[in-house]
Amino acid sequence: MSDDTSKHLNNVVPIDEQALQGHLNKVVLKTVEYTRNQMLDVEADALVGADRYERTETRKDDRSGSYTRKCHTRAGELELKMPKLRKQTFEMAIIERYRHRVASIEEALIEMYLAGVSV
Repeated sequence: MSDDTSKHLNNVVPIDEQALQGHLNKVVLKTVEYTRNQMLDVEADALVGADRYERTETRKDDRSGSYTRKCHTRAGELELKMPKLRKQTFEMAIIERYRHRVASIEEALIEMYLAGVSV
């Protein structure tokens, strides 16, 4: 190498690719977890017939808190906040009951995230 090339390489910032990949995996995991929890809230609102804390004549049920549930994905373990309802059992439309491993949803959410979809 010439002296000019070595001078330019001294200004290059080294990148730890493993650390970068780990950080990206955490970002994707948190995004998938947040999106999935938002989807659960929307499903619960549809079953209840009203938004959270909304008082309407068409309300069919009331929320009764939530409980956490682990769900394993390729990106890592998600912590889902499962809504509880007073009069009916909440069942997810996207993930089957008692299923703790999801591949297709995770892959779709990762593809949407990488494509820049934010909503």
